[in-house]
Parts: sequence; structure tokens; C-alpha cells
Amino acid sequence: MIHQFFQKFSIFSDSEIEDFLQLFERKRLSKNDFFVHEGEKCKEIAFIESGVFRSYYVSDEGKDITYCFRFPNDLIASYSSFISEKPSMENMQAISDAELLIIKKDKIQKLTDENPNWIKFLKIIAEQEYLELEKRFFQLQRDSASQRYQSLLENQPNYIQDISLQYLASYLGITQRHLSRIRKGISF
Repeated sequence: MIHQFFQKFSIFSDSEIEDFLQLFERKRLSKNDFFVHEGEKCKEIAFIESGVFRSYYVSDEGKDITYCFRFPNDLIASYSSFISEKPSMENMQAISDAELLIIKKDKIQKLTDENPNWIKFLKIIAEQEYLELEKRFFQLQRDSASQRYQSLLENQPNYIQDISLQYLASYLGITQRHLSRIRKGISF
């Protein structure tokens, strides 16, 4: 899976991919384990082989607000912490058992020093993160909760059952009761 992930960018040769994949370490997380805690520095990026993650923060009122989900075949990191080397402002929690392939920041730095294709790759990832953030912003501003739920269903139908109603409702910015009404109104 991870080999195909890097191939799709058409930046690295197969031998380059095989070489740098040796730098990744396997890590298993159980449901409810954290990849990153708020207040900790994020010093690694992970490729999600299996499992679903949620990113959330705790409001001033003590309520946790889910604002992002990450699914298999994607990267996960507290990017602002990773880039700035400052403590993370978010929590990243496994909401199902998960398997990750992790690469440490110092190894990525070594790769960028040795191969300019890594700079190109990291630029593409940063651009994708920006586009995802912009899409989420416009979804929250323009789309109804029902439309946002439908979009999640269309894009991640195999994993939506792994997400609790509490987290889904928080992500959509609605109550669990409202989410139940939306789900009843959608025909599968």
C-alpha cells in the first residue's frame, strides 16, 4: 500500500521508494490510543495502513471538538507542530485498532538533504493539506450538516461505521439527535 502511495506522485523511482521505505518503523495502536497529544511536539509522520483516526481539540468549556478524520492510505501528523517544532494544539486519537508506518523527522531531513525529490514531495503534501483545509472551511460555511454527512459517506463508505455518533456529530457541528435524523433520512 505505501509503495503505491509514493508511486502515485510520479516523483520517485521504484528503487528510491524501496530504499527509503527501509527507514519506516511499524507501530500498532489500540483503539483510543493517541498518535499525538495536545502539548507534545510532533516529531514523526505516519502512513496509516489500517485504522481510523480523529483529530480534535478541547474547547475553553472543556468540550472536545472533532474537526478531522484520517483513514487508511493517508498520512497523519500534527503538521503545524511538525513544521514549527512547537507543541501540538491538537490530539490525534485512534478510533479503531490501527497499524502505522512511521518515519522520524530527522530521517526526513536527511532524505531532503540527499534527494531534491523529497522537497518536491513535501511541497505537494503541504499543498494538499492546504486544499483539504480550504475544502473543510467552505464545507462548514456553505454546506448543511446533511450535505457534509453525505460527502463523508460518499468518500469513506467503508470506514464510517468505525466512527462513533458522538465524533460524527462533533465533526458535523450538530447534536447526536440531529445526526440520527439525518441518518434516517438517507437511503442506502
